[in-house]
Formats: sequence, C-alpha cells, structure tokens
Amino acid sequence: MKQLLGVPAFARLWVAAFFGETAEWMLQVALPIYVFQRTGSAATTALSIVLGLLPAVLLSPVAGVVADRWNRRAVLFGVCCGLAVVALPLLGEPGVGVVYAVMAGQAALASVFEPARNALVPELVGVEEVTGANGLMSVNSSVARLAGGWAGGALLGFGGLVDVITGYLAVLAVAAALLAKPFRRVSAPAPVAAREPVVRAWLDGLRELTRNRRLWRTGLALAFTSLAQGMFLVLFVVYVLDVLGGSEADAGLLRGVQAVGGLAAGFALATVARRVAPAALLGWGAIALGLLSALIWNLALATTAMGVYVGLFALVGAPGVVVGAGSLSEIQSAVAPERAGRVLSTAFAGMATFSTVGALLAGTLVAVTGPAVLLDVQAGVYVVAGALVLVRKTRRIRRIQDVPVSAVATVEGCRTSSPPATST
Repeated sequence: MKQLLGVPAFARLWVAAFFGETAEWMLQVALPIYVFQRTGSAATTALSIVLGLLPAVLLSPVAGVVADRWNRRAVLFGVCCGLAVVALPLLGEPGVGVVYAVMAGQAALASVFEPARNALVPELVGVEEVTGANGLMSVNSSVARLAGGWAGGALLGFGGLVDVITGYLAVLAVAAALLAKPFRRVSAPAPVAAREPVVRAWLDGLRELTRNRRLWRTGLALAFTSLAQGMFLVLFVVYVLDVLGGSEADAGLLRGVQAVGGLAAGFALATVARRVAPAALLGWGAIALGLLSALIWNLALATTAMGVYVGLFALVGAPGVVVGAGSLSEIQSAVAPERAGRVLSTAFAGMATFSTVGALLAGTLVAVTGPAVLLDVQAGVYVVAGALVLVRKTRRIRRIQDVPVSAVATVEGCRTSSPPATST
C-alpha cells in the first residue's frame, strides 16, 4: 500500500477520486429521496433512477472512444467541471422534471469519467499492481460513501436540496483542482487509438468482451450483480422509509455506513489479498453479498431497531467492494491498454443496462408483491452471480488436472519456442 501511495501521480488521482465520489454520493442518496418525498411513488422513484442510468448505455460508444483517444487526465478534469455546471439548476426548488434532467446529465458525464479513470490506473502503477490499486480506490469509495451518503441525507433532511447542492459544488471543486495538473506516468501511456469511426471503435470493444472467455465470464457475473443493484436502488428507499420507518438521514446513514466494511475490504485488497485471483474475489464476494443481504431484508420481521441495521449495513459493504475490485481487475488485466477505455465503457454500459432493468422491475412489481419478496429475489441474484463464476473456475481447474503430464510438457515446450504476443 505504501508503495502505491508513493507514486505521486496515483496518490493525486486517489485523493481526487475521493472528493469526486463524495460529491457523487451526496446526489446519489439525496435525489431519489427527494423524488420519493415529492411524489410518494416507488415507480416514479424508479424512473428517476433509470434516467440516471440510461445515458451510460446510450453514450457507451462515445465514452469509450473519448477515454482512448484523448488525454485521460484532461477528460477527468473536464468532466468535473461539466458536473458542476449541470447541477446548477438544482439550486432553486426544482420540480421532478428538472431533477430527472439533471440526473440524466450527471449520468451522461459519469459515463465518460469512469472508463477514463479506470483505464488511467494501469498507466500510473503498472498492470501487475492493478488489484492493489483498485483496493486503494475502494478504500476511497468506501470513505466517500460514508461521508457523501451521510451528508446527502442529512443536508436534505435539515436544510433542503439547496444545501445539498452547495456542498456538492464545493467538494467537486476540490476534485477538479487536483486533476488540473498533468500526471507523471510510471509506465508508458497507452498508444493513441486510431481515428476510426466511433461506432466501429465501440464494436471492437464489444467484440473483445464477447470473444475473450475470461471477459465473457466476468461480463455474465456483472450482468447479474447489476440486475440486483438496480433492484436495490429502488427497494432500499422503500425499505428504509416504509418498512423500517426511518428518516431521510437514516437512509443516508445506512447507505453511507457501508463504507466501514468497504474500508476494511479495501485495505485487505491493497495488502494481504492483492495477489488473490480476481475471479475468486468476484465469485466469493457476490455469494457473501447475497447471503448478508438476505439476512438484512428478513430481519425486519424480528426488529426495526436502526442500530442493528447500521451494524449490518457496515458489514455488507465489505463483499460489495470485493465484487467491484475483482471484476474491475479482471477487465484491466485482460485488455490491451489502447483498447481499455472502450472495453471498460462497454462493460459499464452493460452494467447500467441491467441496473436499469432491475430498477424498472422493482419499481413496477413492488406495488403488487410488496418489498419483502423482491428483496429476497434481489439477494438470490447475487448468489447466482457468484456461483456462475466459481463453477466455471472449478471446471477449468478440473480440465487442467485431467490433462496428461506429457501433454502439458508438450504445450509448455511450444509456448517456450513461440514468439511473445504483441499488441497493435
């Protein structure tokens, strides 16, 4: 961990990411609650979440190509400035339509930010250190979730949306300032992508995701985890405000306190677990996340004491971080640097698509089935995602063990005599 933070460029990106994600969490918690308060409808809240996800799908071709063709640090700085401008209409007392528009604009800019930032990390620390670097980024995300989630809910409850946006703009300004100066890279920057048509460049990233077995397995797991996450975004608000009888501040606290477990998991990933296979992190993390979620959703039958849920939500943050770091490390280590932006963008677009489906399903069905059934389904989807990864991994290990020693020697001999693969 000290070695990674000793890289000045990565350390600065790390701090900038903290402030950027803190600002993001402030809105991510406050705006759905604001919509739910104004409308009293879970379906309307689901629509606001969908509008916050849809641009990531529609803009995937552009976002990935921008991350590959332009200076990634400059892209991050420009996105921070754009996010501040887009949020300005919320300084009044906006109607639901204005909130929808702002959430869509924020999501459009975020669709560029995420692939650019994650494609930049290997350039700053080297591919062999991406799991540790992602672990440290997860530490940031966890603290940012705690600070931003609590601040978003508390400011909305005590001061209203204007106070939320004022704090959001101040925090975002710090992130932009940290990204204004160019980075000094440890490894060579990715070659500039050829000026091919945007759609063709995006299709190249899509083909890489579908043809690479390693990425295909990761993508399948991400589809299921994103479906579960989309359901959670809607059901969480209903669960806290209606089932537990909590307040806006309680909702912000429960979203934010997941940072405690995430913080511990992030430090572990950056130190003792930095060499664990990303697929194992993804599989076991998803199963643990599903089982803990099932415990939380069904515990309301026994108690609604908020202190109990603070502890459980703090615990569930750990497997959430493990899942994110495992999937991201799989993609970063399997993709050539010059195509990393478009592949990551395509992956994020797929995640947004399945999150959208999950949010729509939850918003539509919650009035019919009630939240209890859907919450159990949501937890089960996480378990299915983890099982898919681990079963495929086990089968591959068994196939390797069944190969005769002579055949392995022959294959190894062929590898030794073959020229190293190169990327173009």
